[in-house]
Amino acid sequence: MNPDEGTVEDPNVPAATGVSVFGRPVKDWQLVAIPIVAIVLAETLLYMGKLQAGIFLHVMIPLCLAVASMWIHRPNVSLIMEVLIMLPILRLVNISMPVFFGTTLYLYFFIYAPLAIPLYILIRHQRFTRKELGLTLKNLHIYLPLSLLVGLLIAMGEYNTIQVGSLIPDASIGSLLKISVVMFLFVGLMEELIFRSLLQTRLQESFGMTKGLLVAGLLFGMMHSGYGNSFELVVTGSAGILFGYMFQKTGSLPFITIAHGFVNVFLFGLIPLLSRVTG
Repeated sequence: MNPDEGTVEDPNVPAATGVSVFGRPVKDWQLVAIPIVAIVLAETLLYMGKLQAGIFLHVMIPLCLAVASMWIHRPNVSLIMEVLIMLPILRLVNISMPVFFGTTLYLYFFIYAPLAIPLYILIRHQRFTRKELGLTLKNLHIYLPLSLLVGLLIAMGEYNTIQVGSLIPDASIGSLLKISVVMFLFVGLMEELIFRSLLQTRLQESFGMTKGLLVAGLLFGMMHSGYGNSFELVVTGSAGILFGYMFQKTGSLPFITIAHGFVNVFLFGLIPLLSRVTG
């Protein structure tokens, strides 16, 4: 595949093998749309406070996707479905961990560290290249100031919608180091691997650069439905599209990981502390 073309095949042309309904072949985008709509529905249920229904649907989605990826003989569709499994897993781990641990900075470690295992398996299984993952340090010194600015602006927008408390007691070097390790190396890295390196890459390969960017970015926003705030969905959805665009243009996972990490350090650390001081 020529990466500049951003597509493997025309998604509107039915594959020679695969699924048909009432004798009519089902197009690739229709197959992929089914789990995406299911994930959005599950997140909508959580947003509406229907926790049991949302959890049940999130449990069923990866089970169905695992079977579908083996049954559907269209490699590009199967690859996307395998990646989509990570979204319900992320949500279920996110919901279950607070049962065992209080809402502290270390909770994020226990949520995101276990995701490294299925992510590693998925990356090896699908044979992602370093280029596809964005594993490059090229021009990172140039991107660092931009990542700081983008992180601050997004964090300010999010704080104005959800106004969370600080996860650190003060702005000491020790506290800043702790929150930076968690937010950069775990939260930022794991989420950007899932949504940009894996999901956006696979969607772009099959459906083009623009559609892949928009779908991955909007799903990123939808996965923040747990806050129960519609404005938060808009802010995080826009942030997801911006991060995706940055990833498209630079091909740098470290760049968007650092930008994402800055968002969380400001949002869950420095901005609440500053607001507390200024009143």
